[in-house]
Amino acid sequence: MITLGTAVQFVKGVGEQRAAILHNKGIATVEDLLYYLPFRYEDRTRLRGPSEVRAGEMATVIAKVRSAGMLPVRRGSVSIFCADVGERGSYLRCKWFHAAYLERIIKPGQYLALHGKVETDPYEAGLVMLQPQYEILPELDGGLTPPLDSARDKLTAGGITAAGHSLEVGRIVPIYEAMGKGRLTSRFFRRVIHTALESLAGVEDPLPPSVTGPLGLLPRWEAIRNAHFPAPGSRLTELDSFRSPAQVRLIFEEFFLLETGLALKRKRARERPGIAFRADAHIRECLKRILPFHPTAAQKRALGEIVEDMRAPRPMHRLLQGDVGSGKTIVALQAAVIAIENGFQVAMMAPTEILAAQHFLCFRHFLARSGYTPVLLSGSATPREKKAVKKLLREGAAQIAVGTHALVEGDVEFKALGLVVIDEQHRFGVMQRLRLMQKSQSSSSRGAGTGQAGLPPDTLVMTATPIPRTLALTIYGDLDVSVIDELPAGRRPVLTRQLPEEASSQAYKFVRSQVASGAQAFIVCPVIEDGSSLEGEETKPTPRAGSGELKSALKMFEFLSKEVFPEFRVGLLHGRMPTEDKEKTMGAFQSGAISILVGTTVIEVGVDMPNATVMVVQQAERFGLAQLHQLRGRVGRGRRQSHCLLLTSRQQTEAARQRLSTLERTHNGFEIAELDLRLRGPGEFMGTRQSGLPALRVANLLRDREILEKARRLAMDFVEQGDRRELAHLVSYIKESWNRRYGLVTVG
Repeated sequence: MITLGTAVQFVKGVGEQRAAILHNKGIATVEDLLYYLPFRYEDRTRLRGPSEVRAGEMATVIAKVRSAGMLPVRRGSVSIFCADVGERGSYLRCKWFHAAYLERIIKPGQYLALHGKVETDPYEAGLVMLQPQYEILPELDGGLTPPLDSARDKLTAGGITAAGHSLEVGRIVPIYEAMGKGRLTSRFFRRVIHTALESLAGVEDPLPPSVTGPLGLLPRWEAIRNAHFPAPGSRLTELDSFRSPAQVRLIFEEFFLLETGLALKRKRARERPGIAFRADAHIRECLKRILPFHPTAAQKRALGEIVEDMRAPRPMHRLLQGDVGSGKTIVALQAAVIAIENGFQVAMMAPTEILAAQHFLCFRHFLARSGYTPVLLSGSATPREKKAVKKLLREGAAQIAVGTHALVEGDVEFKALGLVVIDEQHRFGVMQRLRLMQKSQSSSSRGAGTGQAGLPPDTLVMTATPIPRTLALTIYGDLDVSVIDELPAGRRPVLTRQLPEEASSQAYKFVRSQVASGAQAFIVCPVIEDGSSLEGEETKPTPRAGSGELKSALKMFEFLSKEVFPEFRVGLLHGRMPTEDKEKTMGAFQSGAISILVGTTVIEVGVDMPNATVMVVQQAERFGLAQLHQLRGRVGRGRRQSHCLLLTSRQQTEAARQRLSTLERTHNGFEIAELDLRLRGPGEFMGTRQSGLPALRVANLLRDREILEKARRLAMDFVEQGDRRELAHLVSYIKESWNRRYGLVTVG
């Protein structure tokens, strides 16, 4: 007898080698195996004889083996096992490639159930099935030839196999994704999952009756069985859309457990003591002095939510969403001023050195008259520079530290860390964020007189990838969400259009006219140099289908500077350049000394050049949708009309065409993110390592959003108002499975 916690290798038919493949896919126990659901289903309930099938159709056939053996092939490079099945003059040929082992299994006189596509045999008259799924039906063997109707009756009644019913025919059959380069097939999963189900006496239901009862959800055990082996009469359309009662129950269960854990985590975080910042008239005057313009209504609303959090005597955990160019940095700067005026320090972490340098220059510019001291700390700084910066932070002489992951190094200490700001937070691992937040624990705050020494800092994380609110509240766990959903006044939408690569001369002619009129331009390539991977150091564009050599920034720089734009100064920027060279290049571009900047996606975020009016993207079909939207956001930041030209090759996938046409049609970041989510899937779009979200086993954040919203609402109500005994039981279950199933979701 096995239990849900039994190691998967002890399920009959698995063993050590197959268990190792399953482990690599996160299947370690019987419970994991049972939650590996089919991705689609096939209706094999219509059983036919060889005379009833036609070429071109998928069919399930029951027939007697008349002859079987290896088919002689002249060259001998491909072994083919062939079996002729049928009777009374009607035959169907079946062929399996590289399947010599079938000589020991399939013999004349046996009855087979076969499922596959029927085709016209190109080598001889008649019909053939290539690589069909098969099952030997021993109870039909021997004696008089039973009519097909008898076989149909027996299958319908469930009496063919020793297990009591066929797993391959006469039913709606589950189809699983294969693993281990095809070593673990769909057929394998059907058999071992059926074995596991037969060996279990039942399973405990973790969901409280007060939740499952009103919703009319199936019991857990029944839902698991029916999700794998649907009951007679199940609707194939519901199963393939994951909306059968069994699937809905399991999806809801996963979301409810996750949302209950997040609700408990959120509640616990709200009960911790934190810094209560002042936000009085003096601080409001300080904020007014640093702003060079009137903030938008959306910026004011977001800042108001942040200020309310900062004034509360508990740690702030807030996500600030805003489209490219919406002014998130200015809002973060205002939050930083509040913390500094309360006697605390601020740490701002960015994913790249270029973005960190941009934030540092921005902060230094706006705070020039305030008397605050910002410092920059990055991995490529010299040991001497790092030592000097760390001393300023430790002694409290620097109020703002802007940097990359270098900020989380063990010897970085703050005298009074009160606010942590993380930009493009999805690019960081959850442990990096946690280590930065923990820098306050050794702080001996200048606010010690207020009794606030050593309290955890407030945390503000920012992203330019807008996603629907319910998804954001789930993906980012215990974060509250603020949204900046409008651009600063005077911004014009960037005119975007596709051009074939053959028309690149037209694009360069347009760039020349813009630069000649005093503007500047970006030209972006997918890789740094010839032969470098699409997964480059900082470039990381998503691999896309298509032939042809990838255009490199180094070659494009040589070509453009010498042959196309010899009259202008062309610069080069990519992730492998030394920091000093990057800063010189960016400084020259900002000052106008460089007119055209050739680069990789290292300029994807944070580069703010109001004078840049043209963005040319080489081989645009090679980039992801959100990435292209980010690149486009580097222009259109001034008063002049800006343009984005997407140069594309002839060979594009349908997904690439959708991405590029979407960019031409809209600038709405939420709409773009929604399509990106559909095209890439939630796993790749969000990433579990970055957000701390567990890899969902059954549920899908995009497909099942309605169920997610219901589960979230009910989980929050249950945590606040549910039966205490039921809650204690559920918490116990979540804790038992938390570390293995939910992993890093436990850290903020």
